[in-house]
Amino acid sequence: MGDTQEWTAAPGAAQRARSVLATAWSCAVTADGAREEYAGAHTVTGAGEVRLTVPEDSALFAAALRAPRQEPPALLEFADVAPVPVRSRIRARLWLSGPLLRCGDALLLRPARVVLRQSSGSVVVDLDEFTAARPDPLAEAEPRLLTHLADAHPDAVERLTRLVRPESLHAATRVAPLAVDRHGLTLRVERARAHGDVRLPFHAPADDVAQLTERVHVLLTQAGAACPRALQRQRADGDR
Repeated sequence: MGDTQEWTAAPGAAQRARSVLATAWSCAVTADGAREEYAGAHTVTGAGEVRLTVPEDSALFAAALRAPRQEPPALLEFADVAPVPVRSRIRARLWLSGPLLRCGDALLLRPARVVLRQSSGSVVVDLDEFTAARPDPLAEAEPRLLTHLADAHPDAVERLTRLVRPESLHAATRVAPLAVDRHGLTLRVERARAHGDVRLPFHAPADDVAQLTERVHVLLTQAGAACPRALQRQRADGDR
């Protein structure tokens, strides 16, 4: 499943965790033996605390009332799902654990432990770094950007494979945009029974959509000057 392309210029674990937290629409909450799932029920403070708005008859409220000092330990789980349909669509999972405080008609979790799991493995995120970090500036726009690239510009995606090492395209049946952040674009290379990811770093970080557009155009220019890779040759042979 691993790729053979070198990974460079990627977001740190703390920023990646804050990006997952900022863009996740749903979460699962476990407290005092009760597990509930919510959609559109959480917001995030600047320090990375999670505020949950749940029904008053929720098992979580009951747990908060039963616990000493009304601070039961809780575990929140978030999933980062690729906006473009690909195999193994969950790109990362994020777990936050800490005391669950009743705050008016809502519940507030103050993270005491943060764990991020990606394809490269799991890491415990430093709490000070997590608190100080901010989401990637492109995180909110990423779903729209990737779906537009995949749906409206498949020719551009195919051209970008010219920047991928030939061995990473061996037996490839499909290539799709998997992720984008201020540092680079990641492509998912799918094969009949496996897949891998390759990262195309930008020449400089992009802090907004306008800068991202310029960075992608630079990659496309570089790709235009490169030799066609295996994927283009396979497609060309198939059209004959």
